[in-house]
Amino acid sequence: MTDRFVFDAARSRRDVVLLMLAALLVIGAGIGLRDPWPTDEPRFALLSKYILDSGEWLFLHRGDELYSDKPPVFMWLQAAFIALAGSVRAGFLLPSLLASLGTLALVYDLGRRLWTHRVGLVAAWLLLFALQFTFQAKRAQIDPTLLFLMTLANYGLLRHLLRGPDWRMWCLGWFAAGLGTITKGAGALSLVLLLPALLAAAQGWRGVGFGGLRRLWLGPLAFLLASLAWLGPLVWSVFLSDDPVLRDYLHTILYHQTVNRYASSWDHHEPFWYQLGVVATLWLPAALALPWALPAWWRRLRRRDPRYLLLLGWVAMVVLFFSVPAGKRDVYIMPALPMFCLALAPLVPGLMRRAGPQRLLSGFVLALGAITLLAGLAVLLGNPGFERRLLVDRGIGASDLSLIAWLVTAMGAWALACAALWRGRRAMQAAAMALGGIWVLYSLVAFPVLDRHSSPRGMMTEVARVIGPDAGLAAVAWREQQLLHADRPVHTFGFGPQPRGGRPWPEQWAAAAAWQASPGEPRWILSLDDALPGCVDRTRLVAVGTSNRRTWSLVPPGALPAGCPAAVGHAVLAPSR
Repeated sequence: MTDRFVFDAARSRRDVVLLMLAALLVIGAGIGLRDPWPTDEPRFALLSKYILDSGEWLFLHRGDELYSDKPPVFMWLQAAFIALAGSVRAGFLLPSLLASLGTLALVYDLGRRLWTHRVGLVAAWLLLFALQFTFQAKRAQIDPTLLFLMTLANYGLLRHLLRGPDWRMWCLGWFAAGLGTITKGAGALSLVLLLPALLAAAQGWRGVGFGGLRRLWLGPLAFLLASLAWLGPLVWSVFLSDDPVLRDYLHTILYHQTVNRYASSWDHHEPFWYQLGVVATLWLPAALALPWALPAWWRRLRRRDPRYLLLLGWVAMVVLFFSVPAGKRDVYIMPALPMFCLALAPLVPGLMRRAGPQRLLSGFVLALGAITLLAGLAVLLGNPGFERRLLVDRGIGASDLSLIAWLVTAMGAWALACAALWRGRRAMQAAAMALGGIWVLYSLVAFPVLDRHSSPRGMMTEVARVIGPDAGLAAVAWREQQLLHADRPVHTFGFGPQPRGGRPWPEQWAAAAAWQASPGEPRWILSLDDALPGCVDRTRLVAVGTSNRRTWSLVPPGALPAGCPAAVGHAVLAPSR
């Protein structure tokens, strides 16, 4: 009996180690091979670099403007990892990697505690290869960190409610929800898990409970303490200041970017059912089990199993919450994905013994391989229309396009080979091997190629060569990635991307012209070609390249004639990094 226990424990450890090594390979492949890519990654990296360069951690600046779109918590983490790694390129993806590994570990452990070791493993594997999870885990955005914090909140609350009372877990859940809230406002949604728990407790479902009323207040206290990690210094600093800019910053980040953004969405408008389409597509291959899972879940709810009520109730409320506003993005409902996989995992071993689920999953792998293989062959065999569109739309050269075509062809062949090798009851292995191989190939081969067309590193190197080491540099209609890769402080005159926001280009040019006309070192202006004023002497412009399908030029001293553009009295703003 003892020997059997030791053997099982050792096997369990090996299973978990294999899971985490596979996750490290799939998610971590490609780190260090690319720079931050638009649209969000360069912005967050620039803000993180601002923290390291300036020492300011509370009020972050994007160029010369105060950045009030998102709280700075994620940027704090990213700045720390960039400092540890020694460069932006090496460190900017590390928060997403570690947060994603942490999310997988939480899902496994929760599945083990609520059901069995096997269920925990299945849930974590389902999550690892869900398309949305893997894609976001390999990007340097706030969402993977938010996902970890919201899953940690679910973890603590569920352990207290279903395997408690456990007041440390109760406080952990509320504390993580507070950290999630100051990372991105949606973090507070973790607490709606309490609603189905209240319903179950009120109806007398066995196996769920709050553990009495005397200590419940500890949870809200933990939430408050976590929230004060950012809100405390923020509100105190604004209260002590008479600066109206800081007061506007406080209003924007606490109200306009949260409540107002939800109630009166100004972008990403989609129909009410949009998020159901996200579940059906981006939650693949786990979502393939839904035709069998839905009736099975219903039977378990009728048997009053509180595990399914809490997990599925929370998933349904998150999807519904983000279906109501007009503005929708697929990533909004990603926090529900771990609990979806957890609710599905107990059913998977039984489903994979049935012919229907086996065939559907095998068909998914075959379709993935066939579509990918045909796409690669279409380029290699010289379909001129398809190839021309890729060249024109993405600015990819012929040699790089050929390499990508071979890569896509290899991905398709690999998926088809997996479908042939692992069939029937081993269809899950086929899906895991196919998707894992595709993600690793994409990361190791495509990252360096696509980086040449998604990063302005080469263009900014050319800018530095043209203007020399002693010249001043300003930017008009700039993007964050230009400032991120600049080798010197860059003068800016308001954020640049029109028509989606930012200071109007004529106003930027009026301030830039005044800056360039000031005495001192030679002063050059980097500008998006589309933003150049009509009065500029185009014969003197220096083209410096194309970045993200947009062309950029340097305006040397003297290329702006007197009165071009008309001065409007704007002050010259300080340089930024």
